[in-house]
Amino acid sequence: MKLKNNKLYKNTNMKIAIGIEYNGKNYSGWQKQKKKITIQYHVEKALSKIANHKIKIICAGRTDKGVHSIGQVAHFITKKKRNNSAWIIGTNSYLPKDITIIWAKKVSTLFHARYSAISRNYKYIIYNNKIRSAILFNELTQCIHPLNIKKMYKASQYLIGEHDFKSFKSKQCQSISSKRKIIQINIFKYKNYIITDIKADAFMYHMVRNIVGSLIEIGKEKKNELWMLKLLNLKNNNLNIPTAPAKGLYLTSINYPKYFNIPIIKISKPLIINEILFI
Repeated sequence: MKLKNNKLYKNTNMKIAIGIEYNGKNYSGWQKQKKKITIQYHVEKALSKIANHKIKIICAGRTDKGVHSIGQVAHFITKKKRNNSAWIIGTNSYLPKDITIIWAKKVSTLFHARYSAISRNYKYIIYNNKIRSAILFNELTQCIHPLNIKKMYKASQYLIGEHDFKSFKSKQCQSISSKRKIIQINIFKYKNYIITDIKADAFMYHMVRNIVGSLIEIGKEKKNELWMLKLLNLKNNNLNIPTAPAKGLYLTSINYPKYFNIPIIKISKPLIINEILFI
């Protein structure tokens, strides 16, 4: 309750959390930018129409240009009472077909999409085949050279734990600290697809793509496994290490404390992507 003009009135502001799925091909990343089309721009515009007032959203992880998501989480403040169906179906009616709100719910005022997150999960999908895929061309990265996933996995384990990941930090990254904690990295093969599944407390700009780009060099056996440890120890982001293309990268989930009761995402995708992402 607040006091206004000597009268008590009830603060009706509500905090709503939403889950967002998108194909990043046609967008300049998540974050709103002048003269560029972004995911945030479209979502805020659509939500504002449903709320009948300007909406500003805060997301859990700002994905790069061309990166996809099946698990983005964001929150916003509104005075308008709408049921979850209105926030989902109504907002989707104003969104491009490659951006979808998949769930919505009222959350505690203590919830923050970014700062309440415990960890983030990304999957990077490589199509390891000499023949390209016509159907999934923009949803994965092709590598025509056979990749040694045993060596890739061994190299990846040097990154587990809390380290200074400056060598994997983009020169354009604005983060002051390059210390991050990688909780786990799994690399496995499914038919012609090689998937790198990486979980960390947070990521820097291009960090996942730089790690995967380095792993691909090791998988091609152009570098040995210890090269990854050397890169980590150098703590130098002027090494010009290879950056894997954006189109193979998916933000798959954001993990929060259980008491916030953030939904577990189960989304239908084209068969191959669905099988890969939800193994």
